Amino acid sequence: MRFVSFILAFVVAAGLSFWVLQRDRAEEFFAGMMAPPAGEETAPQAGETQEAVAAAEEDADAGQDTQGLIKVLARKSVAREIDSAVILRGQTEAVRQVEARAETTSTVISPPLRKGAFIEEGQLLCELDPGTRESALAEARAALAEAIASKTEAESRVPEAEARVAEAQAMIDEALVNQNAARRLSEGGFAAETRVKNTEAAVASSEASLEAARANVSGAIAGLQSADARIESATATIATAEKELERLEIRAPFAGILESDSAELGSLLQPGSLCATIIQLDPIKLVAFVPETEANRGKLGAVARARLAAGGRQVSGEVQFLSRSADMTTRTFRVEVEVPNPDLDIRDGQTAEIAISSAGAKAHLLPQSALTLNEEGRIGLRTVTAEGIVEFAPVTVMRDTTQGIWLTDLPDELNVIVVGQEFVTAGVNVAPTYQEQPQ
Repeated sequence: MRFVSFILAFVVAAGLSFWVLQRDRAEEFFAGMMAPPAGEETAPQAGETQEAVAAAEEDADAGQDTQGLIKVLARKSVAREIDSAVILRGQTEAVRQVEARAETTSTVISPPLRKGAFIEEGQLLCELDPGTRESALAEARAALAEAIASKTEAESRVPEAEARVAEAQAMIDEALVNQNAARRLSEGGFAAETRVKNTEAAVASSEASLEAARANVSGAIAGLQSADARIESATATIATAEKELERLEIRAPFAGILESDSAELGSLLQPGSLCATIIQLDPIKLVAFVPETEANRGKLGAVARARLAAGGRQVSGEVQFLSRSADMTTRTFRVEVEVPNPDLDIRDGQTAEIAISSAGAKAHLLPQSALTLNEEGRIGLRTVTAEGIVEFAPVTVMRDTTQGIWLTDLPDELNVIVVGQEFVTAGVNVAPTYQEQPQ
């Protein structure tokens, strides 16, 4: 019995060592023993149809056809119509901002307003001490009254002077008549020569009286003009004094938010000294700079959408301004979008991503990893035809999103290699496996 056990142990050990050391030859030996005799076909198992057998044979043939080809993963992509927006990065800006400053010299007599307060249009910001300005106004008004009285007196002198001119003219006419009569009588021997001389003296005296009367008229008119000049001067002095009194009250030019405290009580303000800063935030502007290559795509009145960096709030508005002059340093053009801000939640200076809509275009949404370069260094996609031939298609990037990248300048339908495109080149025959385009 011990001898039999020893023989069995030896046989088992030899078999194990043959299986471990000569495994391939052992598998061929057992496979040959289980193979059917030559010329016999294996019958289909129970429930296996002839169609299944044919499909298996076709798969085997296909496997033989693609054997040795590079396998890639492709996606059937169909172009979609999207709006071709111009994407910019900018910031918010108050639609109006003003620094209210003093126009005269005086001290502040009003209590200060604190920053952050809402200011109505025309509200008093700083009131200044009037000093002697009211006295100067009263003096100017008194000078005006005096000038008006002087004009009244000058106006009364003009008719009197004109009457004297008429009287002098009448005296001249009478003297001329007497002179003419005296000359005729003297020529006929009926009057002495002295009478003629007396009439000539009377004519000369009347002419002198006329000139004096005319001078009085001119003097009266000059007095009237002088009175008018004094009236105008007094009126101008009154306007200046009243303007000085108006400058003592610095008021808000529009409704807005007080960005800084107004001038402190007792502060001395001089022309140009700051009283307060006011900003208007409703509506608010979105300001960005568009590159010169995209400047023609933006139009006045175009709809624009923006996403604020703080909180991701979405807002929309219209393009109100597009600069016609480029920045000399960056060669970009300023664009402004006006957005309603009734609740004043949008602050001045917030970062915003702005999308300005333009004409729509067809584009493909594909993963960014599908992009590659050809031998010339041009960016594009590697596609595969129905015959399995690889082609290179140059592209233009329209927009980059979290879902993928939008590409244009492509056919409406194409098969894009999304895995394995870096291992093939144009003209190579590949064995593609297709995946559906995500919605």
